[in-house]
Amino acid sequence: MVTAADPWQGHDTTVLFTVLLVATPSLVALLAYLCSRFTGRARPHRTPARVWRDVSLAAAAAGLAVYLWGLLDLLFLGDQEQAQECERHKPDGAVLVGRRGDFVPLRLVCEVADGRDYSVVVPGYVNPTLTVVLVLALLGAAVSAFLHHRQRTPAQKKG
Repeated sequence: MVTAADPWQGHDTTVLFTVLLVATPSLVALLAYLCSRFTGRARPHRTPARVWRDVSLAAAAAGLAVYLWGLLDLLFLGDQEQAQECERHKPDGAVLVGRRGDFVPLRLVCEVADGRDYSVVVPGYVNPTLTVVLVLALLGAAVSAFLHHRQRTPAQKKG
């Protein structure tokens, strides 16, 4: 049994599988929706606000895909393989004292006796890429909301 005080706990497999089981169908649904936006029936209804909304959703889908990729790296390594990765990448002369898994940012952290720690297993590009595409998603959503509000608000004439 893994307790909160266990220094070698890594990622909780229940949470890991739950996130994978929720995020995968969400990604498929987002991709199906985005593909539907390229049909001939959707083309006449395209407005700048809707285009920016779709850009925002595409960035969110890209972020979800990158996060899932990082989760799959963690899923396919058992405790023994994770311990081996910590040993393989530890600084010279360092003594490992623990391992913890973080979901945000996604990483497996190996802790050393002198208080330092380092990340292993999750590719180094996952978290920076996730940050960039989520910022793009937020900007796209903000531009879409602004354009939608401007489109719906009638222009007031002074006179």
